[in-house]
Amino acid sequence: MRAILKHKKRANASHSAAGNAVSFVVLTVLGLFMALPIILSVSNSLKPLEELFVFPPKFLVRNPTTDNFTDLLTLMSESWVPFTRYLFNTVFVTAAGTLGHILIASMCAFALAKRKFPGAKIIFGVIVTALMFSVQVTAIPNYLIMSKIGWLDTYASLIVPAMAKPLGLFLMKQFMEQIPDALLEAARIDGAKEFTVFFKVALPQVKPALLTLVIFCFQDLWNMQGATYIYSEKLKTLPYALGQISAAGISRAGVSAAVTVIMMTVPIVLFILCQSNIVETMASSGIKD
Repeated sequence: MRAILKHKKRANASHSAAGNAVSFVVLTVLGLFMALPIILSVSNSLKPLEELFVFPPKFLVRNPTTDNFTDLLTLMSESWVPFTRYLFNTVFVTAAGTLGHILIASMCAFALAKRKFPGAKIIFGVIVTALMFSVQVTAIPNYLIMSKIGWLDTYASLIVPAMAKPLGLFLMKQFMEQIPDALLEAARIDGAKEFTVFFKVALPQVKPALLTLVIFCFQDLWNMQGATYIYSEKLKTLPYALGQISAAGISRAGVSAAVTVIMMTVPIVLFILCQSNIVETMASSGIKD
C-alpha cells in the first residue's frame, strides 16, 4: 500500500512539473507575442530615417540612434508655446479629470448600491443606456452645452465631461454591491459617520475597481487632444502639439515614432504600478454575509 501511494505521489509530482513547464512556455510565448507592438514602436523610434523606409522592412533596428528624440526636442523648443506648457496642460487635465471621475463615480455608485430611494432603478437604467452611446455620438451635444455655458476654450470643457462618464459609475456600482451590508452596519454601530463609512470602509473593499478605473480614465485623458473645445494655443494639450509635429509628412516619420513611444510610456508605467495592487487585492478574500 505504501509503495502504491509513493508511486502516485511521484506520478502527481511529475505531472505537476510537466504541467508547470508547459504553462510557462505557453505563457512566455503569448507574452512575447503581445509585447511585439511595444517592441516594434521602440525599435522604430530608434531607427534612422533610411531604415524606416527600407524594403523589405526590418523588425528590429540595425543602427540605433536617438536623433528622432533630439529632433523632437528641437521642434518643441522652436514653438512659441513652451513644451512645459503643453505638458502642464495634459498633466493638469488628466489628474483633475481622473480624480474627479473616481470621486463622483464611487460616491454615486455607493448611493445606488447601498441606499434604497425612489427612482434608483430608473437612474441606473439611464446609466446603462448611456453606455451604448459612443463619444462621436455625443460630440455635438457636448459642444453645444459647453458653448451655452461659456466653457469653450477652458480646462473645464475637458475635465467636467470626463467626470461624468457612465462606464466608471457602472463599474463601481457592480463592485459596491458586493460589499457586505453587515460590514457597513458594523461601522455605523461603532459611531462612524456616512462619509467615514464610505472612505474608510467601502472604498478599500473596491480597490480593484478603483485602480482599474484609474487606468482607463488616465489613458483616455492622457491621449486627449481636445482640439474641439480648446482654441487657445496656451491651453492645448501635449498630444495635440505632438500630433501636429507628426502630421508634417514623411520627413517627420522618425519624430512620429518617437512621439508614439513618449505617449505610450506613461500609461504603461501606470499600468505596471497598479497591476500588482490589483492582483494583490483581488487575491485577498472579503467578508461575506
